[in-house]
Amino acid sequence: MSRKLCPKVILEGTRLTLKTEIAFALNEHPRIVGPRRYRYHSPLISAEWCAFTDFPWGRGLINFDPAEEALALETYETWVRLFELQRYYSWIIDRFHISTQAYQLRAHQKQYDFSWLENRLVPLGFRLVFCVRSPDSFEPARAARLLVSGNPAQYSDLTAFISEQELLRDLVRRSALPSLTLDISNDDVAVAVTHIADWLEQTGGLYAPPLET
Repeated sequence: MSRKLCPKVILEGTRLTLKTEIAFALNEHPRIVGPRRYRYHSPLISAEWCAFTDFPWGRGLINFDPAEEALALETYETWVRLFELQRYYSWIIDRFHISTQAYQLRAHQKQYDFSWLENRLVPLGFRLVFCVRSPDSFEPARAARLLVSGNPAQYSDLTAFISEQELLRDLVRRSALPSLTLDISNDDVAVAVTHIADWLEQTGGLYAPPLET
């Protein structure tokens, strides 16, 4: 019997870096999750869900208000405990704690230490993929996104995305998680997913690490 595929990937990056498109592609790629003869529920989650408010584009695990700090930290604790309980399952996460750190630094000048979280993610085999694009590629990416976006105002200031990308780059560099920086300037999701699959295969990231004794 072949080994069970259960990769655990966190996709980080500023807006317009195709994280969600890559996440969906990863969840259907035979080198990542194995061949699928029919579609079934994919383990794809996101800290970007606006689950703390009852209106669209509200607050959630990334952009919570200071008064919601305890709620956010308990949510992270809940997620990591769920991962620990289901270590032999694959998880694809579209933005997580690195995005929270970046937003909270920019919006509230609050620096959150998530070393406790990463210390529990590393033994489970989680890996970090940092999606980036060149500054000049943000404009055409925005033009494409505006054709489908339900909230176009969020893409009005591209300089904010470029600035956030550099902040995220520094936070990724400091992370304890194994990481891959992935340039998506050419907007080729298929090539990006192949690159991720190659990296996971080369680093043992397709399978759950052995239990510590």
